[in-house]
Amino acid sequence: MQAKFIADVLKNRNNAHIMERWDALNLIDGWLVAGCLFQTVWNVLSGHPPDSKIKDYDFFYFDPSDLSEAAESAVQHHVEMVLEDLGITVEVANQARVHCWYEEHFGYPYAPLSSAKEGISRFLIPGTCVGINACEVYAPNGLHLMYEGTLTMNPLTPHEALFIEKAASYQQRWPWLNITHVPAQHRPTHSTQTYEKREPIQSKQLG
Repeated sequence: MQAKFIADVLKNRNNAHIMERWDALNLIDGWLVAGCLFQTVWNVLSGHPPDSKIKDYDFFYFDPSDLSEAAESAVQHHVEMVLEDLGITVEVANQARVHCWYEEHFGYPYAPLSSAKEGISRFLIPGTCVGINACEVYAPNGLHLMYEGTLTMNPLTPHEALFIEKAASYQQRWPWLNITHVPAQHRPTHSTQTYEKREPIQSKQLG
C-alpha cells in the first residue's frame, strides 16, 4: 500500500514539485505532512483533481537550538522562496516549539516533542498521521484508515471538541468519509508507531 500511497500523493503536481526541490528546502528533520498528502489521496479516490480543496501545504521540522518565533519565520520565508512559483500557501512549523504556543491557541496542554515524527503522531485523527520526505514515509497508524476514509479520535490527543470540528470540516468536503466517535472510556491508551525507510524519491517517479 505504501507504493500506492506515494503514487497517489505525487499525482498532485505541487507535491511532486516539492519533492523535486526537497534538498533546497534545507529542513532539519524535515517532513511534508498532513492535508496535502491525505487530502490528495481522498481527491484521487473521489475522482476529483488531485490538488482540489487543499488549502495549504504543511512542513514540519525539528530544531531545538532556537525556539523563537523569529527563527521559525525565517525558515517559513526560505520555504516560500524555494516554492514561490508554485502559487501555493505553505505553512512551516518547528515541532520543537509547539508546546510553547499550543495551549494558548487550542486550550489544551501539550508536552514537548522529541522529534518531528512525534508531532505527526499527535494529529487529531489517526488516519491523517502521515508524513513524507525524500527518503521516508512515516505513517504510525498505517495507511488503511486513510484509504477507508475512517475518522476517529487519536488517543494521543483526545480533544473531543477539536476532533469533532476537524472531522466535520473534512466530511463536508469529502462526504463519503466516515466519522467514528470513540467514547473516552473505550479509547486505547497506547499506539504502535511504525515507519519504513524508502529509497530516495527520484525525479523520474514524479512525472
